[in-house]
Amino acid sequence: MSEQPPEPTRDTDAEATPASPRVRVRRHADRAHYDRETVDAILDSALVCHLGVIVDGEPLVLPTGFGRVGDTVYLHGAAANRSLRAALDGACLTVTHLDGLVLARTLLNHSMNYRSVVVRGRGRLVTDARERLIAMRAIVEHAIPGRWDEARAPSDAELAMTAVIAIDLDQVSAKVRSGPPVDPEDDLGLPAWAGEVPLRLTADAPRPDPRLVGAVPEPLSVAGLRRRFASEPPAHD
Repeated sequence: MSEQPPEPTRDTDAEATPASPRVRVRRHADRAHYDRETVDAILDSALVCHLGVIVDGEPLVLPTGFGRVGDTVYLHGAAANRSLRAALDGACLTVTHLDGLVLARTLLNHSMNYRSVVVRGRGRLVTDARERLIAMRAIVEHAIPGRWDEARAPSDAELAMTAVIAIDLDQVSAKVRSGPPVDPEDDLGLPAWAGEVPLRLTADAPRPDPRLVGAVPEPLSVAGLRRRFASEPPAHD
């Protein structure tokens, strides 16, 4: 669930050209997008991704934060993190926004409106000190813009305990569904309500840590989050 931007514009040849068969959308191919403008917009407006890897011969999928810099997605975690190590041999990274529930006249045609991205590739362990800091800043700023300059920077000891991996956006596809239900013509006269129930992510009022020392004002980053995920009153008939 997230704030819902306008439907991505599909006016480039790139949308019909997957980088390889590995990322070609087969089911509902008309919903596929392969252009980077659409892919980047979906990635940049998501707070969480899911990283799929093989660990000890078994599939493992874990949610995690991330950040994007140009053509690269960065992830970080404890240096001993098994999923990050496994991503070096191959990974599938996914992002999904649930924008609404779609209620049809028949149960089989119920659906969801969504925006999703699938990235496939091998992770690269980031060892360059400068790139590691760029990656960590991108991850923080992705979730909370402006926060990197408001809090203490990571210490050398903390950096030593942290692994950073990069996954290039070479093998990537997006899939988007929007709009009302698609019922067969023969079912349009059924006496069942049909339509869409939009969903979005909202933010409640911040709760200051009771251990704050002195009168610490609400930072700009938090104010920005409140604006970004501002609650909207429900629509009335």
